[in-house]
Amino acid sequence: MTTTLDNPQTGPLRLAGQRVAAVVYSNYPADPRPRRAAEALVREGASVEVICLKEGDDEPQHEIFNGVDITRVPLKRRRGGKLSYLTQYGTFILLAGTILAFRTVRRRFNLIHVHNMPDVLVFSALVPKLFGAKVILDLHDPMPELMMTIFGLRENSRAVRLLKMLEKWSLCFADGILTVNEACRKLFSSRSCAREKITVIMNSPDEEIFPLREGPISALAEPDTSKPFVLMYHGSLVERHGLDLAVKALAKIKKSIPGAELRIFGWSTPFLEQVLGSAETAGLGEAVRYMGPKNLEQIAAAIRDCHAGVIPNRRSIFTELNTPTRIFEYLSQGKLTIAPRAPGILDYFGPHELALFELGNPEDLAATIEYVFRHPGETAKMIERGQDVYRAHKWSTERLQLVALVESLLKKTVRSAVWPSTQETKCRPDRTASGGCT
Repeated sequence: MTTTLDNPQTGPLRLAGQRVAAVVYSNYPADPRPRRAAEALVREGASVEVICLKEGDDEPQHEIFNGVDITRVPLKRRRGGKLSYLTQYGTFILLAGTILAFRTVRRRFNLIHVHNMPDVLVFSALVPKLFGAKVILDLHDPMPELMMTIFGLRENSRAVRLLKMLEKWSLCFADGILTVNEACRKLFSSRSCAREKITVIMNSPDEEIFPLREGPISALAEPDTSKPFVLMYHGSLVERHGLDLAVKALAKIKKSIPGAELRIFGWSTPFLEQVLGSAETAGLGEAVRYMGPKNLEQIAAAIRDCHAGVIPNRRSIFTELNTPTRIFEYLSQGKLTIAPRAPGILDYFGPHELALFELGNPEDLAATIEYVFRHPGETAKMIERGQDVYRAHKWSTERLQLVALVESLLKKTVRSAVWPSTQETKCRPDRTASGGCT
């Protein structure tokens, strides 16, 4: 299958002739951040190949999608214990590194863009780096904090200390670091690398898929009880994202808002089955509707059919840092987001832009949903103010920062050394007990 990306750019292509490979332990083009980045570089004239997972039997091993050459590795993610993660990550690193090595022998890359998880996936770019390619490590999530949340690990445990050491070495190996928000930049710069080496590229939705739709110009003074009040959740259906808390909140408001319903979008998981079972037990019936997985274009359409998006995260060290992309996706379509008070969100939004509730508290979530329903006029004002924040971080703006970083890296003198110099990155390998960078 071959699809092309319309390129409306009329000026000179800033990356014409550059050859780029992206590596992502995920599904492409379903994973939005790698897709936005790859297509942004294609628009600037770069030749881009993505190496990713082949998780669906109907997915071709090779495909060109919107100008991006996709190579899929026949490996499926399977949730499990620590050994399962190690096996899957290790296998993919070896396969991706082998593909990059063979590609490099035939025709050298100028840039390798590696997306975590895991952080050490960046070492799949070893051979291209030896041949002069620059390497970007894109940190979607802080791996130690995510593993602490998934497996209940303590911060001083041996596994977490190892993950932090590997994070340091991974950041040292890369020529440039990207991350998703200020909270993550503060975290990484506090323990792994100099702040100036890290660039924040927000997880803003692609404006071609999520074109800006203004919020309601006017709103009813009273809630409309003649129609369903539709809440929407989309994303990974795992415990840390708190879908069960949303169901508990829905049960609490069902008597006062009989028309309330929750629509759920995403790939089915054992956790989802548990949540749906508890919804049946609570007598919610048709009020909780599982809509299945959808592509980004379908998600945008679904958002337009809801009243508000809900992000019901559980409290954890990971969710405190997170700034969910879904906030911007809802706002882009003129819909309110009901979100937790967490540092990663409060760095950008306050109570005037989002309907905020106490992180991990289903009772407060229920009260916030009820307030949103009862005050449509205030909801309309929140959407308007939230869209002002969104406009400051639109992908068309964030994309320029990404292209500028790539351009800057490619202009630097190409060296064959594996480790960047101390002067260039203020980060070098360290032989201390902690390992990593100084």
